[in-house]
Amino acid sequence: MANWVWVGSTFFLCLQWIVFRFSGAHLEPHWEALSAGMGIFGAAFILSWAAELAQKDIPQALAIALLALIAVLPEYAVDMYFAWSAGTDPQYTSYAMANMTGANRLLIGVGWAAVVITFWLKSGRKMIRLEPEHRIEIFYLGLATIYSFVIPFKARLDLMDAAVFIAIFVFYMRAAAKAAHVEPELEGPPALIERWGEGARRLITVLFFLFSGFTIFISAEPFAEGLLATGRTFGIEEFILVQWLAPLASESPEFIVAILFALRGQPGTSMGALLSSKVNQWTLLIGMLPVVFAVSAGRLDAMVLDQRQVEEMFLTAAQSLFGVAVLANLSFTLTEATVLFFLFSTQLLFTDAEFRYYYSIFYVLLAVGLVLVKKDARNGVFGLFSRAPAAQAVEKH
Repeated sequence: MANWVWVGSTFFLCLQWIVFRFSGAHLEPHWEALSAGMGIFGAAFILSWAAELAQKDIPQALAIALLALIAVLPEYAVDMYFAWSAGTDPQYTSYAMANMTGANRLLIGVGWAAVVITFWLKSGRKMIRLEPEHRIEIFYLGLATIYSFVIPFKARLDLMDAAVFIAIFVFYMRAAAKAAHVEPELEGPPALIERWGEGARRLITVLFFLFSGFTIFISAEPFAEGLLATGRTFGIEEFILVQWLAPLASESPEFIVAILFALRGQPGTSMGALLSSKVNQWTLLIGMLPVVFAVSAGRLDAMVLDQRQVEEMFLTAAQSLFGVAVLANLSFTLTEATVLFFLFSTQLLFTDAEFRYYYSIFYVLLAVGLVLVKKDARNGVFGLFSRAPAAQAVEKH
């Protein structure tokens, strides 16, 4: 019964927006943003169920590639809209960067930390361990993070950066495809649908993909523009709304699913999923921004970053560096999770540029200090680059 309530509630969130969208009704900007955001929220859940079901039927390599993209599709839809609009209106460049940096920092500062804290509250254990296979994600996240520090110094995001980030993503997918893949044990609505038989499961999987994709497609622009109009109406900085509220709508379902896995005693599964999403958002998402921008503009121009965007990019890269240092030893402690959450939450209280630099430098110092002080962290970092992670994963099996 609970599964049916969950499915019904999720579809209702999508349908309420579809009805508003095609009814011709005119909503106030804040109500339009809320309605479209709820549609994206519901569609993200349906996408996650479709992704789980799809793993039963499609080839392993394709499943890995598909799931990697599906997990962050709602986030991509909103950010690609901003990048496309920036091609004709430079003001939208700041919104594209705000959404991208906000999503990445939210994923580590809230998503990663929430898994450990939830598991601790449930079990009393103050540490979770990752499987050795996750060295693949940590390695490629490390590569992307190292390169990402180039962007703030150039103050631009161009097609060369796109080539580097997309190449890292492609190599990550190739490495992941060589690793052992275990068919998931379905729970919740996907488990319910699986019992209906192979034919019904495949049909519903396709319908789920189509329905959620359609909902996201018709929601991205109204949601983004609704947020901007809401900021103007109520005197709230648009950058802040785009940076935090937009990612909340697209990332929340993923966070909720990860927390549910932690409550079921599977924190490793939760962290694996969120870590993979981080790699995707820190490689393909960034890489696609200048590509979409150039196509929209009709010329090979770069996205020029102003001082605020440079600061946000530097801060996001620094947080990512600390995240890599934390997970390099394949463990994640309650203390480390608390530090991540504390640094993320407190930085929201300070809007001055100097504080963004203070936090950035502090993240970098913490990462360096962790590697220097903790032997297992040091060995983990050196181990990532001593031999190919894909080879380690294959060798293990």
